[in-house]
Amino acid sequence: MEAGAGIGLYPLHRCKTIYLVRHAQGIHNVDGDKNYKAYMSQDYFDAELTQLGWQQVDNLRKHVRSSGLHKKIELVISSPLMRTMQTAVGVFGGDGYTDMSDVLPLMVANAGNSNRAAISSSNCPPIITEESCREHLGVHPCDQRRSISDYQFLFPAVDFSLAKSDEDKLWKADVRETIEELAARGKKFLNWLWTRKEKEIAIVTHSGFLFHTLNALQSECHPDVKKEICSHFANCELRSMVIVDRSMLGSDKSVTDYPGKIPKGIDLPSDAVVENDNNIKGE
Repeated sequence: MEAGAGIGLYPLHRCKTIYLVRHAQGIHNVDGDKNYKAYMSQDYFDAELTQLGWQQVDNLRKHVRSSGLHKKIELVISSPLMRTMQTAVGVFGGDGYTDMSDVLPLMVANAGNSNRAAISSSNCPPIITEESCREHLGVHPCDQRRSISDYQFLFPAVDFSLAKSDEDKLWKADVRETIEELAARGKKFLNWLWTRKEKEIAIVTHSGFLFHTLNALQSECHPDVKKEICSHFANCELRSMVIVDRSMLGSDKSVTDYPGKIPKGIDLPSDAVVENDNNIKGE
């Protein structure tokens, strides 16, 4: 039998469903796909989405609604960069925002040169940011973020409270994070998810983060499943996956399991009765 072949069981309350999304096309992707050195350009600092990228957002948004995912997702976690937050609010946010609303918008009009109307925070899951699901850190200006205070003006209803500093202290101009460091950060991020109460979570992040994190976790999978999990994500691609708590990191009790024996009574299993009967006949 091939490695990872066969079926397995795991308690439902020790599982979470995650919806992994790579951001839509950013301005850095256009030239970067032709020439990798373009990612070094300061012109692409904290790259925003292209107009094609926004079309990709619109199409994924339609899919999320037609498939019913928008009713299942309890939380959206976004990398705190312009392109990921634009994708997150565009796909999972509410409908059009009006100044008469009593709630803050997820995104103000034309944020990041989007040429888009403001997006409402009503009738949608909360959106938070988390640094540990950022793209490969260092050297590439497109992967450097702005200050949190700048983002708070552009994305008023997004929760930035997990940020440890206003300025970007993780990105270094002359030091590129190693693949091993990135994969370790990805594992740490997934472990952190077990501190969250939510069971169905969308994560909007980046190609490099997804590729190296998932490749570090696929060792026990069937070869065909490895290909399904670990191939590079297209812009604005969504994949649904289940993660399991094998290390007992989570402490949540099942809300669907039922202990039985209420009221209490004799419940000797039938196979035990047969075994006891056979023992008597053998005497």
